[in-house]
Amino acid sequence: MSLNARQSTESRQAEIIATVVALAAERNPADVTTTDIAKAMNVTQGALFRHFPTKEAMRLAVMEWIETQLMAKLGDAQASAPDVLSGLEAMFLAHVKFIREFPGVPRLVFAELQQPDSSPVRQGVQQIMRRYRQMLAETLSKAKVARLIRNDVDVQAAAALFLGAIQGLVMQSMLGGVSPGTEEPVLGVLRLYLAGLGAKS
Repeated sequence: MSLNARQSTESRQAEIIATVVALAAERNPADVTTTDIAKAMNVTQGALFRHFPTKEAMRLAVMEWIETQLMAKLGDAQASAPDVLSGLEAMFLAHVKFIREFPGVPRLVFAELQQPDSSPVRQGVQQIMRRYRQMLAETLSKAKVARLIRNDVDVQAAAALFLGAIQGLVMQSMLGGVSPGTEEPVLGVLRLYLAGLGAKS
């Protein structure tokens, strides 16, 4: 494959991924067909399958994109913070911002978690969650060492609660309640979480 052909394929794959994410914001991802994707891109289904051999390969690529994008944003948020506790706050807000930018992402993740355990796409989602929890646990451990949170904090439980707080905001948004686009509820949940850690305000 020539360099131009490879670049063309990568560009088209990126466009397909972006289309899947956009369509997932509008409807149940499980209902999005390759016909819908092709129609939204104004191409044939055959054109899609020139870049991804199967629909599952497409879904796997979407999950890989989510992992790459989210982890990069979390890493940037941490790196730009003055201390580890500020980094934790920045990660929370960066995740919420990511959901605001791509509202189809949590819908895609929840849809894939409905798949059987043996599904490679579900396993991909579980890998993202494991990697995220590990990053949080390491950050919380550093905050304990720096005496920025209580020394008796269970870092694994605190990591699970961090993710649960964000997922709760997302679910309420989906149900038409609290919108992740509204600052005050998000900041209120973050303040409550930090207070539970014994963080110095």
